[in-house]
Amino acid sequence: MGEDTKTKGKSSKDISQKFPHTYAILLFIVILGAALSYIIPAGEYDRVEVEDRVEVIGGSFHSVEQNPVSFMDLIMAIPTGLNEAADIIFYIFLIGGAFGVIRKTGALEAIIQKVMNNVQKNELLVIPVIMTVFSILGFTTGMSEEAIIFVPIGIMLSVALGYDALVGTAMVTLGAAAGFIGGMFNPFTVGIAHGIAELPIFSGWGFRLAVYFVVLLIGILFVMSYAKKVKKDPKSSLVYEESQTGQLNFTEDALVLTELRKRHIVIIVLFALTIAINVYGIFVHGWFLTELAANFFIVGIIIGFVGGLKLNTVFDAFIDGMKIVVYGAIIVGFARAILVVLESGLIIDTIIYSLSAVLDNVPTALTAIGMLGVQVIINFFIPSGSGQAMTTMPIMVPISDLQGISRQVAVLAYQYGDAITNSIIPTSASLMGVLAVAGIPYIKWVKFVWKLIIIWLIIAAIALVIATLINLQ
Repeated sequence: MGEDTKTKGKSSKDISQKFPHTYAILLFIVILGAALSYIIPAGEYDRVEVEDRVEVIGGSFHSVEQNPVSFMDLIMAIPTGLNEAADIIFYIFLIGGAFGVIRKTGALEAIIQKVMNNVQKNELLVIPVIMTVFSILGFTTGMSEEAIIFVPIGIMLSVALGYDALVGTAMVTLGAAAGFIGGMFNPFTVGIAHGIAELPIFSGWGFRLAVYFVVLLIGILFVMSYAKKVKKDPKSSLVYEESQTGQLNFTEDALVLTELRKRHIVIIVLFALTIAINVYGIFVHGWFLTELAANFFIVGIIIGFVGGLKLNTVFDAFIDGMKIVVYGAIIVGFARAILVVLESGLIIDTIIYSLSAVLDNVPTALTAIGMLGVQVIINFFIPSGSGQAMTTMPIMVPISDLQGISRQVAVLAYQYGDAITNSIIPTSASLMGVLAVAGIPYIKWVKFVWKLIIIWLIIAAIALVIATLINLQ
């Protein structure tokens, strides 16, 4: 029995390893794009600059001379893609570095553990408060893999209250996911997508905020409903067997409170103030990636000193933070390489023309839902939000222009298609990491969360229809 249990415990990791590496998938797409330049007829749209952004002119598509991608152009595509996406890549690195310093000070852990310790005294507040806290981190910092370190605390708190490991894991991860879906000020997804779509960064935040409240509320009610069922009958827990055999991973010291110091509070205030300043700069002074990254870099250094770190320790933490985001940052360059070969082969407009022709007879509102479906499928293969933005937005934006849909709707379709399914697909590094830490089998997690994912996708589809009807800008 013990041997069988251990085998089950490895299921999440084993499932994730059955799929090709994201970088391998992107490289294959780059090679495929180069090969298609020999097959797909070359063509171009005429474009015109409208209000500081370049738009495709409908009906202007025309054939041009074939320009297949050479072998030399193919092998140069990756470094060219990295170079062309350098501003985004280093933006991700600098923000990751700043977060690394914040984590080194222990401020996030101290604040969150303090919240968890306090709400433990009022059982009814535990799930909504913790999920709301992590959702805020989700829509401001794009918290994903970072949630992993808080899962053991969530599990121990949940078990202490008579729930199970699924509830503890869900409070942390689904809370962060709800904020990630909202994405009002998420620099890694909405920020990058807005840049590609040539929209004011974080525009349309009011609409996103409304959808976020609905998504978060549904998530809270879903987790609370399951928690009540488990509290009433522990054997109804989906991981009851695992809890009895010792498969679930959590330790008795997980609830030890990290002492909350005044400097931790100051650090959180500085962090919140930086976000507020960036938002002000975006809407009042038109700041973009460079200004935002510079502010996070400076505040990262300041926070390090406020947190009592020595100069060398500050920069060690900064480097550690950048290491965490290397995976996602470099994916941006690989994804950009896809666009490099499609543009070099003069076939990207042909692809856009073909996709747009398919959508011509589809009602506009349904076109947005179709975009959502495409993004959901692509997210399975490219679970990196920034990488997916670089891969799909250059195609979806012109299609939205041709179909008479606002670019904001195209960004929403990408945003929801990327964020929602991250909580269920086995190619999501953050999800599989969370399940590995918790010791929860992937199949059990799917049984727990699939209904919520469907509900969230329905909410997203309704939101896209509304956004299309009101012509959200």
